[in-house]
Amino acid sequence: MRLVSLGGTHAKVDNKDAVLLCSNDYLGLSQHKLVLSQTVRALKQISQCSSRLIAGNTREVTDLEKKLAEHRNTESALVYPSGYMANLGAITAISGEGSTVFSDELNHRSIIDACKLSGAKVKIFPHNDDESLAKMMSRIPGRKIVVTEGLFSIDGDMANLKKICELAKEQNALVVVDDAHGDFVFGSTRSYSGVSTHLGVDDLVDIHVSSLSKALGCFGGYVATTSILKEFLVNKSPQFIFTSALPSHICASALAAIPLALEGGLQRQLFKNVRYFSRRLVKRGFLQSTSCSQIIPIWIGDEKTALSLSNELLECGAFVHPIRYPTVKKGSSRLRVTLSSSHTISELDHSIDSLETVGKKYHIV
Repeated sequence: MRLVSLGGTHAKVDNKDAVLLCSNDYLGLSQHKLVLSQTVRALKQISQCSSRLIAGNTREVTDLEKKLAEHRNTESALVYPSGYMANLGAITAISGEGSTVFSDELNHRSIIDACKLSGAKVKIFPHNDDESLAKMMSRIPGRKIVVTEGLFSIDGDMANLKKICELAKEQNALVVVDDAHGDFVFGSTRSYSGVSTHLGVDDLVDIHVSSLSKALGCFGGYVATTSILKEFLVNKSPQFIFTSALPSHICASALAAIPLALEGGLQRQLFKNVRYFSRRLVKRGFLQSTSCSQIIPIWIGDEKTALSLSNELLECGAFVHPIRYPTVKKGSSRLRVTLSSSHTISELDHSIDSLETVGKKYHIV
């Protein structure tokens, strides 16, 4: 499948013009004029062509880390080339033999891979089931680490962070939260520092992991934590030590995007779109209740049906990607809609009408 961006919420997919309903550019900042101009202004070379520990540690990188630590209200932050690398870097460094990692069954693949690489024992607890987590943790001695997403990337539901953090502290366990999809979307006014802020448990999370390629519309990932843990990662995380630094002009992009994201207007427009879109999906039988986030899954079940629906929606001018096995369990395929503050009402109406037309054909409404 070949995609060419036509600007904002439109794309040409396999030569068909379509409303883009599967981008993670939640606040539309990837094409904001100020972000683009600041990126071009900073573009003096493509890359530092070096790791951070040799010749890649530029002023833009360190400035970005300071700004991200301020955003997350932590002592320090460490930038990685991607969110995937940030999860691998943090989890593999802090765990290992003698540790047990407790991971939610619906965690992102980057967390799954990090757990496998860590050398620690890995225990998978049922999704958001704090009672099962409590029983598992009470039976296992030694060093413990609990890892969960803040806003889950497939179904857009929030982790039960308050209870999870309380259980972890009772067990003297570290808490790692990957909030790539909640960061800069949820949180208190003018901080928008994610689900942990939204739920009031920032102080109970030991390591915050996030991405710069979601709500910020940029690229890269980061870990926000204490100064001691940051220094530990700098010296012990292979994914940080043995890879090239994030290019300076990409750091400049994020530095330009952060203040725009913190103004709050884009989030208000995003959730206005979420309410409008999900309420109409409920009325037309696609959802049982309105969505709590910008990620809206439409349950299909059968893998072939999900793929056929996606293809026919594209013919109608709406690009919605099907999520199928092995990303999810067999027989639990869904269409995953992700909304942006940039979507217009006419785009949302067109997409809803297209869903209804195709959905009736496949008897899912």
